Amino acid sequence: MIGFIFSLIVFAFGAAIGSFLNVVIYRVPAALSLLHPPSRCPVCYHPLRPYDNVPIFGWLWLKGRCRYCHTPIAPRYPLIEALVGGLFLGAFSYFGLTWATVGAWIFLSWLVCLTFIDLDTLTLPNILTQSGLVLGVMAQTLLIFSPEPLSLSSAASGLMGAILGAVLGLWIFETIGFVGSLMTGKTVMGGGDGKLAAMLGAWLGWQGMLLSSFMACALGAFIGGAAIALRFTTRQNPIPFGPFLALGALITLFWGDRLINWYLQLFFPLAS
Repeated sequence: MIGFIFSLIVFAFGAAIGSFLNVVIYRVPAALSLLHPPSRCPVCYHPLRPYDNVPIFGWLWLKGRCRYCHTPIAPRYPLIEALVGGLFLGAFSYFGLTWATVGAWIFLSWLVCLTFIDLDTLTLPNILTQSGLVLGVMAQTLLIFSPEPLSLSSAASGLMGAILGAVLGLWIFETIGFVGSLMTGKTVMGGGDGKLAAMLGAWLGWQGMLLSSFMACALGAFIGGAAIALRFTTRQNPIPFGPFLALGALITLFWGDRLINWYLQLFFPLAS
């Protein structure tokens, strides 16, 4: 019973963070302050009351409409709140009561924001990719995801690993974009994708970055090809790559070590 109550608290905390992330997703691309004005209806601009802002339940209580002008409120808002609540609970279940859980919460929050901003605007704001990269370097330097005890040498090793992963991620995607542009005569990859890859390298290391990128390419090819085949989109319409990188990073965060070990045992059994 205590475990269920604690899980409920973690989910509720994640949903509350998700409510704030909805603000970030809406305001950062529009270059608006995250603090002022307080939450309000984007149509009638009436300030929302605290009980209107209760994650998930506020939207259900209002039946998906503004209390004041009755404009429909997109169901994406409570879905993002539920998504973040589920991700926070999953991270807590996986990492337990450790600093790794806090690091995972921060990393996942950045991924959620970047995913939905890219879906909305086909951009990955520098303020998020750059701040995420700095936080990733700090996390690796403090060995948040490592069982190794923190020392000067281990911190230096973590710092160098984060820098190597970030530089390699940026270099690979910038090279792909440059070569692709030369071959096709048009932009094949947004500039923000390389910065997001650098951020992933800082958080996950160079191996995790490569694994995330590989899965992003595979998922992008499969889902993009299916969308074109089903005529949900066309080859001329740009498809944001950031969400696929974020999904690859999510998989790597929880199962990356197992996937890398499986790969090494399959192709390099003597080395492993």
